[in-house]
Amino acid sequence: MGPPITPPPKLRRRPGLVVAAVIITALGCLLGAWAWNATTSTEEVLAATNTIHRGEVISADDIQRIRISGDSALEPLPASAYDEIIGQRAALDISAGGLITTESTTNAPMPPEGQSIVGVSLTPAQVPALPMHGGDKVRIIVTPAANGDAPTGTPQFTEAEVVDTAMDETTGNTVVNVLVPYAEASVLAARAATGNVALTLDSGAE
Repeated sequence: MGPPITPPPKLRRRPGLVVAAVIITALGCLLGAWAWNATTSTEEVLAATNTIHRGEVISADDIQRIRISGDSALEPLPASAYDEIIGQRAALDISAGGLITTESTTNAPMPPEGQSIVGVSLTPAQVPALPMHGGDKVRIIVTPAANGDAPTGTPQFTEAEVVDTAMDETTGNTVVNVLVPYAEASVLAARAATGNVALTLDSGAE
């Protein structure tokens, strides 16, 4: 007669471990669902890489493609509009990182109908030592010729709006392109050609 057979040990159930396993599994499912939803609800849109001022031509370096969570309150342009935006002008100031929307840009012709753009070359002494951007309000004021007497009354001037500015590397002058009514363009161009003008930057609230 062989040795007695020892019955297998009885496994002790631990309800606490079972409950913990169920909770962990449920949390894993919830986190997976949240991650999947967060990924699928994002969209690729356009945003400004640098601050773009009103009136400036938008270049490839000015915008970037980013992903954001979908929000019905936002209406940014999709990333697929990237090529369409390049070369358009900013219709308003766009801060760096700001989303590009349909209201941000314009492809309206420049200058608009009934207006002209005049370039005014100014020495450092003839222009404020402040940056100027598209949309800034300025006055181009007639000044006396060299060795001329100062005016006794209010000097003549032309009100204008800045389109953009550029630096003339040859002369060191600042070239300010301004927008004026068509009827005033020829007078301003003639005055600017003499060099006897100065530019003042006015408050946009005026």
